[in-house]
Amino acid sequence: MSDDNPHSGRGSAVKSWLERIAAIFTAEPQDLSDLQAIIAEANARALIDTDTKGMLQGVLAISKMRARDIMVPRSQMATIDIDQPLEEYLPILLENNHSRYPVVNEDKDHIEGILIVKDILQYALKPQTEWQLRDILRPAVIIPESKRVDALLKDFRQQRYHMAIVVDEYGGVSGLITIEDILEQIVGEIEDEHDEIEGSDIRKLGSHVFLVSALTPLDEFNEAFATSFDEDEASTIGGIVLHAFGHMPVKGESISLGGLTFKVNKANNRRLVQLQVIKPKTDTATDE
Repeated sequence: MSDDNPHSGRGSAVKSWLERIAAIFTAEPQDLSDLQAIIAEANARALIDTDTKGMLQGVLAISKMRARDIMVPRSQMATIDIDQPLEEYLPILLENNHSRYPVVNEDKDHIEGILIVKDILQYALKPQTEWQLRDILRPAVIIPESKRVDALLKDFRQQRYHMAIVVDEYGGVSGLITIEDILEQIVGEIEDEHDEIEGSDIRKLGSHVFLVSALTPLDEFNEAFATSFDEDEASTIGGIVLHAFGHMPVKGESISLGGLTFKVNKANNRRLVQLQVIKPKTDTATDE
């Protein structure tokens, strides 16, 4: 006898999918490959959308990561020296736009604590009050490079801190990691109010200086700057610059290519984010 219910096919598919997930958890698998396959199938059947699939995959991915895998490396850490007066480190705060900074004593291996920028406000509004940077520091949380990222996220939430200093087996500082670094592994890049508005790939700062998103399509960049970078080599200008460096450059590094000077304005440990492009002063091709 045939089944006349038009929804029976979809109902069976959903039941089968749920049964497979239940079976995976009941069996307590030793690896995540089966669960990843189920997530991919659920997306293919439109039971979950692509964004949900990506987040689920991100959650699974961090369970295999260690702090060393996603930390901001030592060379890219923005720090403040404990003996610096406010007028010296204020430009550092304005340039980097972070909410927290490690405070060091002479070098990055000697962390005195963490400065939360908002803690300065009460003193900035009362210039007559005497205070020292040391007085307002929060304790620094120290973790080993081998710390599991999922366990660290749990610590961040339960203990209500947002930054940890990562040290190697000898106790030397190798980097730092924030709760945002972990969340970006799950939900993707988190843009804030200081990031460039999407679509503003090329912004003119001066007659010969431009701010360019590293993700600017190469054909757009070539057209704007009358360059001829090979589109078979990379699809974005960031790819061209990264290939030319031959390593992941840090903020402030520069290189000359195609008659232009490229200076890294913003980067993380995974990719270039923003470039400053400087044209020769004799070149007026895009000075409109």
